[in-house]
Amino acid sequence: GNETRPLDISITKVTLALLINSALLLVIILSVAHWYRKHPQGSAAPGGFIGFMEMFIMMVNDDIIKSCVGPKYRKFAPYLLTAFFFIFINSIMGLIPFFPGGVNVTGNIAVTMVLAICTFLAVNIFGTKTYWRDIFWPDVPWWLKVPVPMMPFIEFFGIFTKPFALMIRLFANMLAGHMAMLVLTCLIFISASMGPALNGTLTVASVLFNIFMNALELLVAFIQAYVFTMLSAVFIGLAQEEHKEEAVK
Repeated sequence: GNETRPLDISITKVTLALLINSALLLVIILSVAHWYRKHPQGSAAPGGFIGFMEMFIMMVNDDIIKSCVGPKYRKFAPYLLTAFFFIFINSIMGLIPFFPGGVNVTGNIAVTMVLAICTFLAVNIFGTKTYWRDIFWPDVPWWLKVPVPMMPFIEFFGIFTKPFALMIRLFANMLAGHMAMLVLTCLIFISASMGPALNGTLTVASVLFNIFMNALELLVAFIQAYVFTMLSAVFIGLAQEEHKEEAVK
């Protein structure tokens, strides 16, 4: 009479929200790409939603990716643009209080961990010889490298602390806003037994502060997507540096 599941692959609330939000992201990006396929370069400038998305994409590409990564930015632009819009759309959908929104996907540490691992792989797989030389044989006094490799150990440890900081920063910031709204909502029920005057006052205050927090979270959603993309671009750009020897007459 007992039901046994050796492998439980049932879909959770976060998994369903992740699938829905990813499908929404695909629809938005592919619809913009479809417009550009039908309109060759040099045609009339897009308007409406397509124009808004072009402005958004060019802002991220020019202000974040191109300036932080450097000359090789085209190789990493697809990943960084995907990371930005993935975080932004999931954060916005988490603020909608009804289906298909209402799930704080970016406040789940497993999701932020995968994003951080993707940045970790992009940094270290495509890192140049100069990047790895600066890690294992940095340009510091010799007594910091031999006989005790103190600086190489610190630099090697930094390879793992950077993606860890990305993971915790995004997770903590997105979770904190939703926890604050939950605490403000709980004030209504906590004060229910304290009399109608106090309960009514706290209810009005809770609703007003929740509206303010929702508006603030809209800004936080953009800021966190911006910061994650910018830091990932900075880490990737640092791994792409080459030492140029200047000719001396």
